[in-house]
Amino acid sequence: MQNSTLIIVLLLLMAMAYQLGRRRSRRLAIAGGGVRSLHSLPSYYGFYAAIWSGLPALLVFALWMAFQSSIITDLVIADLPESTRQLPEAQLGLVVNDIHNLASGNIVSKDIDPVMQLAAEHYLSLQQTADAALMVVVVSMALLGFSLAWRFISPELRARNSVERVVKGLLIASSTIAIFTTLGIVLSVLFEALRFFKAVPISEFLFGLEWSPQMAIREDQVGSSGAFGAIPLFAGTMLISLIAMTVAVPIGLMSAIYLSEYASSRLRAIAKPVLEILAGIPTVVYGFFAALTVAPFIRDSGSILGLDVSSESALAAGLVMGVMIIPFVSSLSDDVINAVPQAMRDASYGIGATQSETIRQVIIPGALPGIVGGVLLAVSRAIGETMIVVMAAGLSANLTANPLESVTTVTVQIVTLLVGDQEFDSPKTLAAFALGLLLFVVTLVLNVIALHVVRKYREQYE
Repeated sequence: MQNSTLIIVLLLLMAMAYQLGRRRSRRLAIAGGGVRSLHSLPSYYGFYAAIWSGLPALLVFALWMAFQSSIITDLVIADLPESTRQLPEAQLGLVVNDIHNLASGNIVSKDIDPVMQLAAEHYLSLQQTADAALMVVVVSMALLGFSLAWRFISPELRARNSVERVVKGLLIASSTIAIFTTLGIVLSVLFEALRFFKAVPISEFLFGLEWSPQMAIREDQVGSSGAFGAIPLFAGTMLISLIAMTVAVPIGLMSAIYLSEYASSRLRAIAKPVLEILAGIPTVVYGFFAALTVAPFIRDSGSILGLDVSSESALAAGLVMGVMIIPFVSSLSDDVINAVPQAMRDASYGIGATQSETIRQVIIPGALPGIVGGVLLAVSRAIGETMIVVMAAGLSANLTANPLESVTTVTVQIVTLLVGDQEFDSPKTLAAFALGLLLFVVTLVLNVIALHVVRKYREQYE
């Protein structure tokens, strides 16, 4: 609560600095004969004062929070008895963790002794002192920055240039953080996957037809060596995604065409929000619906027709998943269809084309890049879905193209492998990173192919 309060105080100081900076620039403008005497608009002077008031203080706050915990922990450890400080690193870490839990009011792993009680009290004292010092330092930095900005404000100050440089720097920093975050995710998955491929041949992983990652702890146990063939997982993923897209793409695209070209404005104002509600329903609700309603209906219908339908089937999961991702296709397709210039429609009508011909030959080709983008987003959503597959399709890694049988997907197996207490040096756990890396590569290839197709079609259309 201390940090959130400090952030609120800092935001209020920045807002006050903005108002005071703008008022000072207006007074200077009145004294100089009008706003034209200023280099920048008064609002830029306000932003200039707010930036000077908030940015250095936020930087100090971020640095303080980055190092505060480790410094306090080191001080607490230095105050512990010599016998405790000489413990092995792992045992000392457990002691420090118990001190943190005791100071926070959480459960500790052993009985509380006087040494631990004193250490917890020392930790709380240092924490309170650090919080108070942080408040004083950050508020002082904000006031100091505002006082400097107040002195710098003058009609000759290039406030707009300074503000735009700061905003540009923030945008570059945000882009850099996003790039390095993505790179860090890819490299972390890659390094763990390489550790997996040292234990399991990559040929067995890519071309193996059996998935059974159970590993025994001792060599004399049954199942001491697992099977790590990923083809059944990707086959199940593609089967469920294909069923889902068979449902979502036609319904979503036709809904978008109707809402944008045929429906009245009143009907559109009601139907589009109702359709987009499907995207806000939790996936666990879809999973319950698939497991309790759709799957039994498919099984009973198959029994009437003499078909052997599993209680958990790819068809049940795919149908419900398709309903779930309809808004991803319809909403984006509706937006890009409405973005097609009205002049193109008028030109088509002017040469005698009907409304359906205009939609097929003018509007859809013009909106194709956006439609493909919506479909790709829906495909990514279908590939990454887990809850519906767990509840409706099961966990069996069956290599089959029959939608009436139970299958599983890559994401379900990743979750299964990482649930619970796992050793991160066994092939069973490292297999999750190999699956993630392969799924990333497959998704990247699909996106590149789709972009190539869209670019080629756009060149032909233009």
